[in-house]
Amino acid sequence: MGQKAWRKSVVQHNEDIIQHILKTTNSQNRDNISRTVSYATFYKHNPELRWAMLASLVSRNAGYSMCDLKGDWLPRLLSKDTRKHLFLTYERANWLIFQDAYPQLLIYEYSKKQEEPCFHLLRYFGVSSFMVHEWERFWKEKDLKRICTSLIINEQHVIEKPVIEDGFYKKRIFSKVPFLLQDYMHFSTVLFPVESGEVIGISVHGFKKTKNRIETGKKLYTILFESEWGEEILSFADKVTHTGSRHDFETYIYPGKKRETPFLRIAFPIIEHNRCNTKDWYQKKVNTEKFYEPIEPLHRVVLTDWYKQKQRQLKIGILLKEWMLHA
Repeated sequence: MGQKAWRKSVVQHNEDIIQHILKTTNSQNRDNISRTVSYATFYKHNPELRWAMLASLVSRNAGYSMCDLKGDWLPRLLSKDTRKHLFLTYERANWLIFQDAYPQLLIYEYSKKQEEPCFHLLRYFGVSSFMVHEWERFWKEKDLKRICTSLIINEQHVIEKPVIEDGFYKKRIFSKVPFLLQDYMHFSTVLFPVESGEVIGISVHGFKKTKNRIETGKKLYTILFESEWGEEILSFADKVTHTGSRHDFETYIYPGKKRETPFLRIAFPIIEHNRCNTKDWYQKKVNTEKFYEPIEPLHRVVLTDWYKQKQRQLKIGILLKEWMLHA
């Protein structure tokens, strides 16, 4: 084969790979359920990429928060409009993260099969130059914790401008009173249930600050892969099918409890998205090394009593509000 024909063959092959990855990403990014399952399936085949499992568990939490909006209680507290905008906030952020991260995972998997790094292809998917460098570094050094932290840093910068700083979400969500209910809304609380009925996780304030969200991700990594709870959390996720409903794990906390939130695919339609702003967040050469600093030791990661108390407080608050309105 001549040099020209060889080049043409390589270009065509790359084009085929790019189209395949785009098609796969779009098909798996339909909704919260498909995202959650895709991350977990990828992790099973590539357990060295721990971020994929962490992302699946965080995605489960997004599903719980979405289904709450159509459950027995929140519609009695929040207007239809507010609930619609909250759903769109969860959906948009999680769609953007998947659309950016999943091609990275697939290109890594493809590189493994080829037995050579193919991270030059990342630029065709609008992936940050920061991640191109981190993948190349991971290929050489195989630092499992660093690549996970890098993906956490990246995902939180990916949603910064299009969601956290976006005028629509700022006005309708982040500046409104319901956002002050974030302890319940779980903007910054992620729960990892286990079969014993305990709920493990962390609650961190200051969701709007990128640094706080990154620190949350690092803490969740520690719980999942460096704590005594890791195996039980992974076992629960493997055994319990994700439907989006909080009922998936509440039956372990309150045996025999009736369902209070619906199945996600019955409650919500598929949302069509587009990725408008693909400008590289790393253009200004953000100082990222500070994000790799070790976290402080974690305390009180068993949130079962806290969770039960929050549920009680919310329901009592709603009942009191209704009683006062009708008194």
